[in-house]
Amino acid sequence: MGEPDQPSTARMIDFWLGGEHHFPVDVAAAAAFEQAYGPCAPVFRELRAFLGRAVRAIAAQGVDGFLVFGAGVPTMGNVHEAAAEATVLYTDVDPVTIRLGQRILAGSDRAGYGFGDATDIGTIDPSQLHRFVPGWGRRPVGVVFLGLAAFLDDDTLTRTLDEVYAAAAPGSLLAVDFDTEELASYPEALAMMGPAFRMRSPSSFGPLLGRWAPTADGIVPISRWRPDGPPAEVPDAFHGVLATRGAD
Repeated sequence: MGEPDQPSTARMIDFWLGGEHHFPVDVAAAAAFEQAYGPCAPVFRELRAFLGRAVRAIAAQGVDGFLVFGAGVPTMGNVHEAAAEATVLYTDVDPVTIRLGQRILAGSDRAGYGFGDATDIGTIDPSQLHRFVPGWGRRPVGVVFLGLAAFLDDDTLTRTLDEVYAAAAPGSLLAVDFDTEELASYPEALAMMGPAFRMRSPSSFGPLLGRWAPTADGIVPISRWRPDGPPAEVPDAFHGVLATRGAD
């Protein structure tokens, strides 16, 4: 695989997490963003820690199959590492990220990687879906939807989450995060995120979940969602929630 000439958010995050699957173009983009914002590694390490806690909470409910949208690089504590007994299908729309993920997971019989547009679950290869998320639509699964809400407008986000709700079996659980308005204080960094990037006030998060019902933890800053110890002191850039699909 040739070295890409454009940075990737997925590989920038891998760099911030201390991973090995990024290129000089990603490091340069990460440095430029930090010049405008400040250190990012603590924020993304806390987001990955939230992912791990949410995935372990889902697995503790007896769920052993996960579908991951916008998966990025499948290392550094990603889903199949946080739920070691589960099977996982990672999906993304970026072909470079998909090829990288497939290469990383080539030796795994529990985790696969393929194309999947979160806004159209029909784009996922059915054979991959049924291999790695057996029982999809018939028994509870875990759905991971992190890093995506900020790039979808309200209508698209609510429609997408409702389509996932309709396709998943009752008892399924959804982990999702939202970008707060914290980045508004950093206009240069905000400009780098592009015109599609959407910050939202915490009061707006709940209605966007539609029929998904938040657990008793609520929608809270990611560092305060079932922390393993004292919550990390990081910028309030993300709120997270675990939500359940009812039996309607």
